[in-house]
Amino acid sequence: MRFDIVTLFPDCFNSVLNSGLLGKALAKQIAEVHLVNPRDFTTDKHRKVDDEPYGGGVGMLMKPEPIFNAVESLPILPRREIILMSPQGQTINQPLLKELVTNYDQLVVICGHYEGVDERVLHLVTREVSLGDFILTGGEIPAMALINGVVRLIPGTVAKTESLTAESFEEGLLDYPQYTRPANFRGLKVPDVLLSGNHAAIAKWRYEQQIQKTRDRRPDLLEQGAGGREQGKQGKQGKQGENNNS
Repeated sequence: MRFDIVTLFPDCFNSVLNSGLLGKALAKQIAEVHLVNPRDFTTDKHRKVDDEPYGGGVGMLMKPEPIFNAVESLPILPRREIILMSPQGQTINQPLLKELVTNYDQLVVICGHYEGVDERVLHLVTREVSLGDFILTGGEIPAMALINGVVRLIPGTVAKTESLTAESFEEGLLDYPQYTRPANFRGLKVPDVLLSGNHAAIAKWRYEQQIQKTRDRRPDLLEQGAGGREQGKQGKQGKQGENNNS
């Protein structure tokens, strides 16, 4: 997977791209990230990348020419998506990350700044993506989140691939509570079921905890379809119980 990040502040990516699993994945060339500064594609002596909006208004807009020139300087892979990080875009979620890692070999990510970009930049863009319903000073932090979320799904990044299927949002549910040693920390004890060695009971407890946590913290996820999966799993468990008793 190739990432081309169009940003006025390439230096802010250095720490993120060289840390943790993401840094290891890039070192192993599982993915590659190229940082492109639109300021390098200006044609005036002041290297100007922003200007006042026509019709008046607060703040400045990123000019279209440097962004177009920057994107047009990039190689074109067969399966390419050009993404603008924008609060008006599709919110990043796990299905979106899976779609990107499955369907594309190149992601060109444009980081907006100031009051945004000239509307004509959208003629370049194939998708707008947002980190959420709030405003940041630029698209760099959302772009980092996107890179991180996509790269960790590429085979070879995470050593234990089963951990990718047993985590929050994979079933439309939040993750279950997890504990490690010691079993008793300042009077806070690990649930007995996790110490029982009964894997069927542990699996049942974990699933019940997922449902409860999702109901308490993100009921919207259940409304979007996890409720149907909950009923299906309960029905399946019931049938298994009947078969075991027959």
